[in-house]
Amino acid sequence: MKTGLEVRADALPERTRYQDNGCEEHPSCLSCPLPSCLYDAPAGVRAGRNAPRNQQIVDLRLKGATLDDLARRFGISRRNVFRILRENKRCLSA
Repeated sequence: MKTGLEVRADALPERTRYQDNGCEEHPSCLSCPLPSCLYDAPAGVRAGRNAPRNQQIVDLRLKGATLDDLARRFGISRRNVFRILRENKRCLSA
């Protein structure tokens, strides 16, 4: 029977010296400017790093850039361009 007072097995005990070493994106977890941890994202660090690039691809497509131009400019395949645009459905009609 659970009393609600159980302590999680992975909880840090009192008076533990926690070292905030951050990650390769920012030197400190506690002062990180990112809205959420890259390691908590479903696709991990790569998705966080690619987010600004993907937004540029969406913006350029909305301005009329062709799929071939986008693939060449960002050094990715046409298939990746399609995938990025599919994730942002408003671009499918552009």
